[in-house]
Amino acid sequence: MKKVFLILVAFTCMASLYAQQATTVATDSTAKAKIVFETLVHDFSTINQGGDGNCVFSFKNEGNAPLILSNVQASCGCTTPSWTREPVMPGVGGEIKVHYDTNRVGSFSKTITVTSNAENSPIVLRISGEVKATEVKPAVTQ
Repeated sequence: MKKVFLILVAFTCMASLYAQQATTVATDSTAKAKIVFETLVHDFSTINQGGDGNCVFSFKNEGNAPLILSNVQASCGCTTPSWTREPVMPGVGGEIKVHYDTNRVGSFSKTITVTSNAENSPIVLRISGEVKATEVKPAVTQ
C-alpha cells in the first residue's frame, strides 16, 4: 500500500512540474518581433538612363524578440533587393538595399514584399520614378 501511495505522490509531483513548465512556455510565446520602417516608399523622381538606381530602406526591431527576415521579394527582375540575413535583436536596426535597373527607359513603380517573423508581416515597400533616355551624341569626324 505504501508503494502505491508513493507512486501516486511521485506522479502528482511530476504532473505539477509539467504544468508549470507548460505555463512558462506559453508565457514565452507572447514575445514577438515588430518591424518598423523609417519610410515605406522611395521616389527616385527622374533618373538618367544608366544612373544610380540604388536606395536603402532602414528599419528597427521594436518588438521584444529577435526579428528574422525570411524573404524579401521584388515584383520583377529589374529590381534586386539585398537584406540583413542575421537575426535583428530587439531595439536594433537593419536595412534593405534595393537596386533598380536604370537601363530601362520610362516610368516605373515596383514593390518589394518583406516577409519575416514580425507580428506585422508581411510589409510592402514601394519604389517609383522615371528613367529618361540619355542623348547619344554623334561622333565627330575630321
